[in-house]
Amino acid sequence: MRALYDVLAPAKLNLFLHVVGRRPDGYHLLQSAFVLIDWCDTLHLERRDDGRLARHDLAAALPEDDLCLRAARALQRESGTPLGADIHIVKQVPWGAGMGGGSSDAASTLLALNRLWALDWPLSRLMKLGLALGADVPFFLGGRNAWVEGIGERLTPLDLPSAWYAVVKPATAIATKDIFESPLLVRDTEAVILAGFLADAGVARLSEGYGRNDLQPPAEATGEQVAQAARLLEARFGNSRMTGSGSAVFARVSARAGTGTGNQPMATMPDLPAEWVGRMCRSLKLHPLAGWAED
Repeated sequence: MRALYDVLAPAKLNLFLHVVGRRPDGYHLLQSAFVLIDWCDTLHLERRDDGRLARHDLAAALPEDDLCLRAARALQRESGTPLGADIHIVKQVPWGAGMGGGSSDAASTLLALNRLWALDWPLSRLMKLGLALGADVPFFLGGRNAWVEGIGERLTPLDLPSAWYAVVKPATAIATKDIFESPLLVRDTEAVILAGFLADAGVARLSEGYGRNDLQPPAEATGEQVAQAARLLEARFGNSRMTGSGSAVFARVSARAGTGTGNQPMATMPDLPAEWVGRMCRSLKLHPLAGWAED
């Protein structure tokens, strides 16, 4: 019998994103609330006995050295396993969106290979490996919606109410590096103490649109399509916000439209310009691979 797994890698939205400082090494300190959504990539992983790692793109071309391969190589190297894997990817989550697609693929790769190679690493050990790959990877490994602090390594699970989001990715791509180097970026937003925030009906405030995304003004100055997408969703749903460093923008559909029959939103996506992509997304309580590695 062949050893293989088919797994999902969901995207995320930043319900807010504040830059609260900067470390001596230049990394920015953040506070954010991350929510998982049902816009997912699909990964098919099959064990190889020859130690070779190979990636096969099934929908769209990926970078030559994407995070999936880097994650697989890191786990293979650190574990010392002689096994390899064929990794087939059906890419649906757009790149350069601020939705964590690459990081999510890497996290699902680590979780699946940990089982496929019978390593049985605890979650804490995978977390350390994940953080070295990218700041968003630990969130996807954690498996829960979360309050995120530091550079992405400090996670506190959040029980967020279920919601629908209209998510739009303009054609433009914005380099994260350019956003963090922008003179327009606010780097001293006042930090919030989580315990006090939650005691003050914090979860309700998050679902109603708490805070802002400090990365949005420099992103809008860099790419006009971000501002255009924000205006489009604001006009349709009465709210909008960029996720991550962009260029994707989302709106809370449940805030005004409610849901219709069959748990579907009554509202529909607005017409989008050519080469833009968008869809109605529902938040997830748990990552599809939650519990695949535990301490």
